[in-house]
Amino acid sequence: MKTHVLLLTSFLFINHLSAAESKVIAPGATLQKLAGGFAFAEGPASDAKGNVFFTDQPNNRILEWSIEGKLTTFMQPCGRANGLCFDSEGNLWACADATNQLWRISPARAVTVVVKDYQGKLLNGPNDVWVRPGGGVYITDPYYKRDYWHRGRKELPECVYYLSPDHKQLTRVVSDMRQPNGIIGTPDGRLLYVADIGGGRTYRYRIAADGSLTDKTLFCKMGSDGMTIDSEGNVYLTGRGVSIFNPSGERIEHIPVAENWTGNVCFGGKARHTLFITASKSLYALRMRVKGVGSQ
Repeated sequence: MKTHVLLLTSFLFINHLSAAESKVIAPGATLQKLAGGFAFAEGPASDAKGNVFFTDQPNNRILEWSIEGKLTTFMQPCGRANGLCFDSEGNLWACADATNQLWRISPARAVTVVVKDYQGKLLNGPNDVWVRPGGGVYITDPYYKRDYWHRGRKELPECVYYLSPDHKQLTRVVSDMRQPNGIIGTPDGRLLYVADIGGGRTYRYRIAADGSLTDKTLFCKMGSDGMTIDSEGNVYLTGRGVSIFNPSGERIEHIPVAENWTGNVCFGGKARHTLFITASKSLYALRMRVKGVGSQ
């Protein structure tokens, strides 16, 4: 495992609101570029200690930014992993885009292919994943045709699936979106947010005991690539920077990021008070007033 120690560079100031006025950003905080030179950074997720794992998807690797500020390669190759999420046992769930599968990676880097198809048909390409308290797993499955695929035509509609806690039953729970992408749930496991990036909307659902979804509600008129949530229930959407919405769906903050595209976000660090942002070729961090909760 190759290790790199990188200096914090490129301080970018928040220009939507000053940190002193912000409801979510820590006083005096500025956006920091931690590392760069990636082909396309995606899918950040933090483990129980606060170490942040993310993907350099075109380069087929999962990287780790430690709480000590060191960058290491966790796994390469990694199935061209996209979205990531940790479960309560420290396993890293990965949307393995190269093989249209969902993987579970143990702390020792042992890979288990948990989902390889739906009713015998190949998935489009799992994109983002959230592990619900109790072990159930939600995955978004949009279709982005890849030039490295060796497969036939699209076999399934673009959907959201729920995998039962015993990992034996995969159920389609959302089938009316143009292109579901980002996904995150509340730490109590009661609410699920799903971004329809193709439709430019994000929706909120109530989660039933069996993992099914009810009470679909328009949360905001913005789609998103990736998503996270903080301790006050604010929801973070990505694309052109990071837009933060309160639980009522009102935008309360925007964090500009000087990259072509902001792919995803998560909270990490020892106390989860740092927002980590994967944006095109770089990894950024911003100190926050609020903190992250649950699976990130």
